[in-house]
Amino acid sequence: MNNQNEDQRDDNDNPADEAPQPTRRQFLKGLTTGAVAIGALSESGCAPAIPPLKTRGATNTTTVCPFCGVGCGQVVSTKNGKVINIEGDPGHPISEGTLCSKGASGIQVVNNSRRLQKVLYRGPNGKAWEEKNWDWALERIAARVKETRDKTFQTSVDGRIVNRTEAIACLGGSALDNEEAYLLVKLMRALGLVYIEHQARL
Repeated sequence: MNNQNEDQRDDNDNPADEAPQPTRRQFLKGLTTGAVAIGALSESGCAPAIPPLKTRGATNTTTVCPFCGVGCGQVVSTKNGKVINIEGDPGHPISEGTLCSKGASGIQVVNNSRRLQKVLYRGPNGKAWEEKNWDWALERIAARVKETRDKTFQTSVDGRIVNRTEAIACLGGSALDNEEAYLLVKLMRALGLVYIEHQARL
């Protein structure tokens, strides 16, 4: 009799229709899943997770890095007449898209408030710089080259034909590609120069 009463009491304490209580592990799993779902739903209503390309709509032009003689390739992106990005050219056979710290920061050279964009001229014994246009500067350079060459040109030395001038020198730059450097040397040789060097010799 006592056993029957105890069984009835146990049945009343744990009715069959009562939902089972989740374990601690199940509770944590459900909490994590819910947090992830809420995060995904909230993200879908915001801006895209991947920002748009900063070079979208820009014109890409390939060029050569001007800093040294390695000749790494660069892709210069321009929009509305302004350089907005410079990065390595992945299709370049030398650098394959990689750049050193100087090449990677090349845009700071282009978009720099201290960069000279006009011709500055200071005459002999002058103290102040004057702004000149490019037409004036190019004509001035050509006239000075011709004047110096005519004054110092030598046709022969000790009975040997030399056809040279030692009063003018030429220094090439690393921004020149092979074809441009070839044309520059041909011009300098035609003028009779013997002092011809290149800044990016390795």
